[in-house]
Amino acid sequence: GEDENVIVMDGDLMGAMGTKPFADEYPDQTLDCGIQEANAVGVAAGMSAVGKIPFVHSFGPFISRRACDQVFMSGAYARLNVKLVGSDPGITAQINGGTHMPFEDAGILRSIPEMTVVEPADPVAFKAVLKESADLYGNVYIRCLRKKAPAVYTEDAVFEFGKANMLRDGSDLTIIACGLMVSEALKAADALAEVGVEARVVDMFTIKPLDEDAVIECVKDTGALVVAENHRSINGLYSAVTDCVAAKYPCPVEAVGVEDVFGEVGKKDYLMKRFGLTSGEIVDKAHK
Repeated sequence: GEDENVIVMDGDLMGAMGTKPFADEYPDQTLDCGIQEANAVGVAAGMSAVGKIPFVHSFGPFISRRACDQVFMSGAYARLNVKLVGSDPGITAQINGGTHMPFEDAGILRSIPEMTVVEPADPVAFKAVLKESADLYGNVYIRCLRKKAPAVYTEDAVFEFGKANMLRDGSDLTIIACGLMVSEALKAADALAEVGVEARVVDMFTIKPLDEDAVIECVKDTGALVVAENHRSINGLYSAVTDCVAAKYPCPVEAVGVEDVFGEVGKKDYLMKRFGLTSGEIVDKAHK
């Protein structure tokens, strides 16, 4: 609202995403494109070409898989300024089931040149990421929970793209997490502390560009890593971290992420157990 160039665009999910109040207050800065995500991304690219800052939202699989060519050609290849918002990532799609459950969206979009990929852990982080995305020229993918995100940060927290946030220090190993799994990592660290294992917890909210300096510092300080993400372990945060350590400072790395499978219908707690995305799984991998 403050910046009249910011445009909120949606694929007929404004009620789901909670952007209707924005639309009511700023009707000239709001566009519902209907259920045609590829077209919406093309329209967003056109808007950015004339100086607008479009934030275009749909559920994660549709803004990534379905609109991939438009994201690549119209936004990224053309060096424009499109902000993609993909909601309900991974198991948080819940009862929308496998068709709506993206375990590969961050992987698809981090493979596009010059794309920034971020996954905020909670509402404070999300707000900061939105502001930073608007201020940064270039294509950004914001992978975010739609509702009921567990609180991780206090209002005074500081965020900078490409810089990890250490939430807890420890000397025995480091848990590197993003999004939904940050709060699980903190729970796991509490459980580990009870048996005398001090785990560092790092929120790697920028998946690309990865904070490689922070990764290597964690390896040097703690010797081993567990990477936790609500995403496939292939092509997501685990892949980014293991590429980094393999090239620069090899160490043991364990993955807490989704295996080579599709999503399914269920409630969040069931799905977290079903796909091995719990604090208990992090604890097991830490002991390993």
